Amino acid sequence: MKVVLLDEIKGKGGEGDVIDVAQGYAENYLIPQKLAVAATKGNLKQLEERRNNIAKREAVRLADAEALKAKLEGAKIAVDAKVGEEGILFGSITAAMIADAIKAQLDLDVDRKRVELGKPIKVAGAHEVVVSIYREIRATVVVLVGVNEAEESEEVAAEETAEVETEAAAE
Repeated sequence: MKVVLLDEIKGKGGEGDVIDVAQGYAENYLIPQKLAVAATKGNLKQLEERRNNIAKREAVRLADAEALKAKLEGAKIAVDAKVGEEGILFGSITAAMIADAIKAQLDLDVDRKRVELGKPIKVAGAHEVVVSIYREIRATVVVLVGVNEAEESEEVAAEETAEVETEAAAE
């Protein structure tokens, strides 16, 4: 079934593209979600009239994506985590944690789904992570995984306080 996309769909195409998809996919997902309309003569005529507006929006999106790439490319993002012996983390660093760190440190909104991590980071150190910004535009950031010394000192102080309290209670 031929449909006209109303929004970008990863792996299928962008706004205004006429693509051929399975009828069930179109009728059960794309059309009810308002991501596409059937490619009828009337809809194709409307598409031709809207092509100029679509081109302008696409140019703005590409410019915004390039600007975001310039800010992100090569940036170093620190993510604090508890590290055990031999540099292995207690838990792991996920795409959502990286997206939150980018928001906190660079004040840039990045969707966690755009962080191409593959599998979670489970080892301390520097890791290169790709962030898919828009279509083929990608930026590489360096994620520095380590221990937050402030948290560690708080934990040590809490343990020492607990030991002193148990010793005082024992006396």
